[in-house]
Amino acid sequence: MSAALETLAASGSIGGSINTVGFGLAAIGPGIGVGIVFGNGVQAMARQPEAAGLIRTNMLLGFAVIEALALMGFVLAFAIS
Repeated sequence: MSAALETLAASGSIGGSINTVGFGLAAIGPGIGVGIVFGNGVQAMARQPEAAGLIRTNMLLGFAVIEALALMGFVLAFAIS
C-alpha cells in the first residue's frame, strides 16, 4: 500500500494546499465553541426559565461571534494561497 502512495506522490497526481488542511484543523475550535455555547445556554434556560429570553439572545450573539471567527479563518485559508 505504501509503495502505491509513493508512486502517486512521485508522479505528481496528488496535489493540494496545506491551507485547506490548516482550515480543517482550525474548524475544530469553533465547533467546540458552538457546542459549549448552546450546551450551557440550554442548561441555563432549564435552571431559570424566566430568563430564557435574555439567555437565548446572549446565546445567539455568542454563536454569531464564534461563526464569524470560523468564516474569517475560511476566507484567510484561501486568500493566503
